[in-house]
Amino acid sequence: MSIALLTFDIFGTALDWRAGLRAALGGGLSDEQFDAVIDRQAALEGGRFRSYAEIVAQSLVDVLPLNAVVAARIGAEAGNWPLFPDAAEALRALRQVAPCAAITNSDRAHGAQVQAQLGFALDGWICAEDARAYKPSPEMWQEASRRMGVPYSRDWWHVSAYADYDHATARKLGLTCVFVERLHSRTGPAEVTVGSLAALAALVG
Repeated sequence: MSIALLTFDIFGTALDWRAGLRAALGGGLSDEQFDAVIDRQAALEGGRFRSYAEIVAQSLVDVLPLNAVVAARIGAEAGNWPLFPDAAEALRALRQVAPCAAITNSDRAHGAQVQAQLGFALDGWICAEDARAYKPSPEMWQEASRRMGVPYSRDWWHVSAYADYDHATARKLGLTCVFVERLHSRTGPAEVTVGSLAALAALVG
């Protein structure tokens, strides 16, 4: 088992965005509404570039609907939504195996929030704000390859609970795809399937 780099989707894989968004809305968010919000975000990400905080806010205004001022505050604080219970310990362990970086449809400010929750910095935070593009665009992985100094190969493992956002592109680039089964995930083909980040750490550690 050879691993030169581990990259991670964050929202939905390391961070429980459904629970976080539900709490931010005072508990008044059904699973169907959450799916509609996420689908609306995907549509907005395919348009002109705007920050992820703005996209979160606009998706909430469009779907729920929600007051724009409240929605903007929620979007700005998205990186403070709770991590999955296994995330911090597993990522700390995985960093002993290979460099660990985020490839995330989010902003730099969200990176600061997430890494403050982790209690340590990841080896890279490659976000849409830097690439000026959103997954599933290959520009996100191009930016990661440049920043991390790692070429596309099977030794680069990309970890996500979202095959539609992540694994289709990662597979085309020749990476090893790791699917994490979360409560809210979107399945697809993967070379490795695990029930949690903790299970991945146990597998490769």
